[in-house]
Amino acid sequence: MLEMPPRQFAEANGVRLAYYDAGPSDDPTPFVLCHGWPEIGFTWRRQIKALREAGFRAIALDQRGYGASDCPPAVEDYAIEHLTGDVAGLLDHLKIGKAILVGHDWGGFVVWETALRHPDRVAAVVSLNTPHLKRAPADPIAILRKRHGERMYIVQFQMGREPDRIFAENVDRLFDGFLRGPLERAVGAPPNLDFISFVQAYDPARDRRPRIVSEEERQVFVGAFERSGFSGGINWYRNITRNWERSAGRDPTVHEPALMIMAELDVVQAPASADGMERLVPNLSRHLVRGSGHWTQEEKPDEVNATIIAWRQRTLGR
Repeated sequence: MLEMPPRQFAEANGVRLAYYDAGPSDDPTPFVLCHGWPEIGFTWRRQIKALREAGFRAIALDQRGYGASDCPPAVEDYAIEHLTGDVAGLLDHLKIGKAILVGHDWGGFVVWETALRHPDRVAAVVSLNTPHLKRAPADPIAILRKRHGERMYIVQFQMGREPDRIFAENVDRLFDGFLRGPLERAVGAPPNLDFISFVQAYDPARDRRPRIVSEEERQVFVGAFERSGFSGGINWYRNITRNWERSAGRDPTVHEPALMIMAELDVVQAPASADGMERLVPNLSRHLVRGSGHWTQEEKPDEVNATIIAWRQRTLGR
């Protein structure tokens, strides 16, 4: 299933962003779909199709550092103010006042932060797998290091460019190992989220998990990262401490209507991590996708699509 709208480009917030736009141009509150790591706008192809068929406009972008969008060289270019600024800049380019922002994984963090930084541009928020949490009491990297050790992938991303090289040299193996059913069921699944060692040692012949994409679809991801490399996306993680430092003292409340979709078998963000979100997001709806791992929009697209569409109709009345 490779159906996607034509790729377009926008000069927004100082970078060139690739995006895909489908559905009626007169939709007053279109969806803007923000992917995570390691993904591209193509990951939303099933949602774009379903939303368009339901009569809604859906716009998916390759975020900065990914796919056909620009990959600025400096780590600081991937701080959260730039990532959220890209979303606002794309809305400016498309002359859209407000949008429903949908994010998965890192994209979930981007849409929550856009609601805090650009609330006048956000009609509602949908997050897959990434809850909105109160500010950590200490540097998040220090917390992850203490909890998971030095080999946890986010901690490793802070220590030089070796992860970028390893993933780039093993891009086919990475997407073969990642784009399957829940990771916890894989042979050699990393208990401490050591994805680097997992990818290096991965043997598809020993993996009995079902593939969640076709080989043709998998090659779209492989080809995109063979062209772009991994440094742009990993640089998002290298700004975690900077983002945390700059969030001190602000009100973390998201006032817009929001939908939190969690996956029962996600080893990165367990469903319990969303407990208590209502204190920060008062107008919150929740949905648990059972039997799904981290790649929820790929693993359970029909359930995800139906949940989002019903929530929009119920919440916004259209």
